Amino acid sequence: MGKFTAVDGTRLAYHRTGEGDPLICLPGGPMQASAYLGDLAASSVRLDLRGTGESAVPADPATYRCDRQVDDVEALRVHLGLDQIDLLGHSAGASLAILYATRYPERVRRLVLLSPSPRVVGLDITDEDRRELAEARRGEPWFAGAFAAFERIWAGEPTEDDWAAIAPFLYGRWDAASQANVAREATEINVEAARQYYADGALDPDATRAALTDLQVPVLLTAGEHDVSLPPKRAAEYAALFPHAELAVQPGGGHFPWVDDPEWLAATFLRATRSSSAAADPGRTP
Repeated sequence: MGKFTAVDGTRLAYHRTGEGDPLICLPGGPMQASAYLGDLAASSVRLDLRGTGESAVPADPATYRCDRQVDDVEALRVHLGLDQIDLLGHSAGASLAILYATRYPERVRRLVLLSPSPRVVGLDITDEDRRELAEARRGEPWFAGAFAAFERIWAGEPTEDDWAAIAPFLYGRWDAASQANVAREATEINVEAARQYYADGALDPDATRAALTDLQVPVLLTAGEHDVSLPPKRAAEYAALFPHAELAVQPGGGHFPWVDDPEWLAATFLRATRSSSAAADPGRTP
């Protein structure tokens, strides 16, 4: 683990594995400690966002807003001594990654968006989009209870337990690993920070979309076949916002691709890396 100081004096922590230029990984949640991401690449740096994991709680809670954390990512880049970074964001962490890429486009070499939140670009996921994916899983043993919870949510009458009850719809397999991931999330999220992350003023989807049209970096966007947070057909619309994006849909996958099929994710990373390297240097043989 390493530490560095943000521009407001908050001490932030990161966790590094491997050698060479790392993949900088931003966690979702929002505001979950980065440990749940594991080691997504042979060389990676996981950032504990302020107030999570080993990072300090800031003096000003308003700095939890995702747009105000962009400069934390920039401070990490400077601390690591990197001219450019390969940047990954998962779920709500992808919002932070996109905001960083639009503010500091010259500092990004590649962008990886795993099951990205659509909020940062104003992409609307409807109840019907989610219902279509949910209905396809009627054969699952957990379906009846989880679908009933979804129906109460759609009707605007959820119980306190319904949000947890729909968790199986976020995974390709509702097994021990998936259930452990859910249990871990409950203990690692900074609830106060999560409330502030998307506070008023944090996002300007129109401005972000406009900035993305000029983002000349390769983008890999992944979506799970069964992920109700970002259905594949909406993920295709998301990817189309970037000039140079590849969409990869994980067969049978959900919101956490490394949990559902880590080998698929590793192979997808490798293919995308070779593809972007070949595009940058057409004379090179991957």
